[in-house]
Amino acid sequence: MKSRQDHLKKLKSGEQYDIVIIGGGANGAGVVLDAASRGLNCAIIDSYDFASGTSSKSTKMAHGGIRYF
Repeated sequence: MKSRQDHLKKLKSGEQYDIVIIGGGANGAGVVLDAASRGLNCAIIDSYDFASGTSSKSTKMAHGGIRYF
C-alpha cells in the first residue's frame, strides 16, 4: 500500500488525469469508483481523513463502509 507521501509525489509529478474529484465523501468515492471502473485515470483529493466528513442523512448508513471501497 502506498504511503500518503507516495500519493502526493504522484499528484505533483505532472501526470495528467482524466478526472480529479475534490472531496472523499460518499458521492466523491462513488464517482471515482465508477470512473475508474470505466478505465479513466482518476485522482481523489480529501482534506483530512477519507470519508470522515460524510454527514448527510442519505449517506450516514453507508458512511462506515465507504472507507473500504
